[in-house]
Amino acid sequence: MSSEHDPRNRLNDLDAREWTYALRSVISTAYPTRGPESFAHHLRRQHPSPKPPQLMAELIRFFTRQHGHVLDPFAGVGGTLIASSLEGRTAVGIDLSTEYATIYQAVCAELQIAPQTYVVGDARNLLELPEVRERPFDLILTDPPYAAMMTRPKTGERRKRGRPDPTPFTTSAADLGNLPYHEFIGELCTILIAALQVLRPGGYLVIFAKDLQPTPEHHNMLHADLVIALRQIPGLEYRGYRIWHDQSQRLYPFGYPYAFVANQMHQFILIFRWRGDVKG
Repeated sequence: MSSEHDPRNRLNDLDAREWTYALRSVISTAYPTRGPESFAHHLRRQHPSPKPPQLMAELIRFFTRQHGHVLDPFAGVGGTLIASSLEGRTAVGIDLSTEYATIYQAVCAELQIAPQTYVVGDARNLLELPEVRERPFDLILTDPPYAAMMTRPKTGERRKRGRPDPTPFTTSAADLGNLPYHEFIGELCTILIAALQVLRPGGYLVIFAKDLQPTPEHHNMLHADLVIALRQIPGLEYRGYRIWHDQSQRLYPFGYPYAFVANQMHQFILIFRWRGDVKG
């Protein structure tokens, strides 16, 4: 298999071997949380669920070329933005939290990288931002809240350590992470429909999702409900998913000794391709 970049490949800068490796359906990682290879995890961990820059960098390498342009409507402490800097891309991030923006700036200072554009604001208004309308994006890469998952009291290891309190992303009423399940899906779709208007045709939307535990009322397979909802957007094509297995998660005997309750050791990375303008 050739190790040279195929001139027909306009998606990324990978050769055939790198492309093939990137097609594995499961990404299993154990990223360091200390030292230089942690990318200032001691700062980023102030966010309830920071995404590792190394993981985001792998996705950015596949779905963009050098100097590509990346949008993250739910930037948090900047995992996507840090990865964009590491991979020679430009990025724009949006988040409601001034606190997370400040942490991102501190991370950049520690890593000695120039900050990307970080806008403190509501992603519902992203089309009003000149930083977003400046030029088309090649990739939308984002890790939104998973409905009101983080607003629930903690179980497992956190409860065992005496930290059972909820850890919402923010207390803002505008935060999608404070919305009920189905309302969250509707609001997220509205934001992504707007974001697609600044994604170039042929560009990709890559979104993280983690399922909630099922209830008698609903299966709570968030990744499946998101795919169903997003497939209704004209011009947006679902291309499949990858699974991120986070080896740092600890097992806990949920349900013991009465009933089966799964440990959520993974998240879904949902992949969509944008083929044209949203109509209707």
